[in-house]
Amino acid sequence: MKVGLYFGSFNPIHVGHCIIASHVVNNTDLDQLWLIVSPQNPLKDSASLLNEYHRLHLAKIAVKDDPQIKVSDIEFHLPRPSFTIDTLTYLNEKYPQHQFSVILGSDSFQNLARWKNSDQLISLYDMFIYKRPGYEITITRPNRITILDAPLLEISSTRIREYIRANKSVRFLLTENVRQEIEDNGYYK
Repeated sequence: MKVGLYFGSFNPIHVGHCIIASHVVNNTDLDQLWLIVSPQNPLKDSASLLNEYHRLHLAKIAVKDDPQIKVSDIEFHLPRPSFTIDTLTYLNEKYPQHQFSVILGSDSFQNLARWKNSDQLISLYDMFIYKRPGYEITITRPNRITILDAPLLEISSTRIREYIRANKSVRFLLTENVRQEIEDNGYYK
């Protein structure tokens, strides 16, 4: 099975994440897409992160009705911080029957040189890159990289957290079940 891995803090998961995931599944030869909830991104400050199990739950309820999109807590069981290459190595050992690829935005792709073992990552795994405004893509190995013209939405988890703290509406930025769960539990207040 061909599985695309979409890594993120998902703090919180929003409709932009869901639209990208759906677009990738619908416009590639992937059989499934797994949202990999990262408990700790080595390139981000973890102080503003909601508890990882709450973020995992929010991701699960956001995509619960889509049979092609799954949510994984695989990085919860690996050493921290989470490094993509280590997660892929582990997944290849655990699921040798699957062919894994990486899904990322052009903003993350521009930072790839800062990632652990980025050369190995690029040489071993196919990548599906969706364009983000202001982040041009320069390809050095075109045979492993597919550029996707996914819908461009300027939705930010940081902005959503700010809106929640300021008691502003996030109604159309989150799926309704995620919005309700955040409200019911007082997350990000």
